[in-house]
Amino acid sequence: MTQKKAIDWLLEESQPSIRYLTLIQLLGKPEDDADVQSAKDMIPKAGWAADILAKQYSEGCWVTPESLYQPKYLSTNWMLLILSDLGLTRDEPRVERACELWIERMAKKDGGFGSERWKEGHLCTVGNTARALVKFGYEDHPKVKAAFDWMVRHQAKLGGWSCFGSGRNLDSWEPMSAFAALPKQKWNKSTTQTVEKRAEFFLERRLHKQGGSYRPWYRFHYPTHYYYDILIGLDFMTALGYAKDPRLAYALKLLKSKRRRDGRWSLDAVHPDVAGGMAEWYKKHPKDKPVAFGLEGAGKPSKMITLTAMRVLNRTESNRIPLA
Repeated sequence: MTQKKAIDWLLEESQPSIRYLTLIQLLGKPEDDADVQSAKDMIPKAGWAADILAKQYSEGCWVTPESLYQPKYLSTNWMLLILSDLGLTRDEPRVERACELWIERMAKKDGGFGSERWKEGHLCTVGNTARALVKFGYEDHPKVKAAFDWMVRHQAKLGGWSCFGSGRNLDSWEPMSAFAALPKQKWNKSTTQTVEKRAEFFLERRLHKQGGSYRPWYRFHYPTHYYYDILIGLDFMTALGYAKDPRLAYALKLLKSKRRRDGRWSLDAVHPDVAGGMAEWYKKHPKDKPVAFGLEGAGKPSKMITLTAMRVLNRTESNRIPLA
């Protein structure tokens, strides 16, 4: 009964994005289903996506046309990352306008994506942008294809990726999430080899074992931006086909332990970086300090976290939600 109540909560019409994604991702409804189409049509008209689109400038940007990346987390780059999670595609003219601007302004000559003030692509931005653009329907765009080639070229030899030259680490997760979003028919030999080798990197570490215990990895947060947690790891690893690997046992146990008695999950944090380990860095670089932006309140039941958690569990046979 608690699972049914959680599903009914996700299906509420007040958030058509969550309703749409629940219908197709959890209940297995086809795109041409009447309820699915109705929910999809409402996404730009009501709820979180509509609220974000209402603040878009006519040029296709948010906050300021001068930078698509700053200020964090209110500008165009960050709004598009969120919108890509809410079921919108380039079929929505406002999304298409913003994406064309995003590609034009942030694509780099080396094939990656990055802030306007960077000359080359940067790992986190390349992975996030590629993932979002695939979700929006740009998987065949030359700049998106170049971004996936960039991620293959920039992988570390022994596994993982490096962020700012810090070495291989779990925080450099964005390419895996991008590959998980890319349809399998778009993969090539290099893609397959990259995913297999990098999956082993995450599995060897059980999605959380690297150095000492790092508290933010155990807090489920949204928007994800470029910060890792165990739920993020579970989402892309199960999407890539590793749901049955026994090395996910700890992460899955943690996921189930965080489920509330009413069948839902709470949002642990909105921005674990602002008050966490990055606090001292932001004191020295105040202009780069992000402005908090969230869809839901921390410590409260979260539709975004609950949907993701149930999507993860739905990829294992033992927890699969029966089709409605």
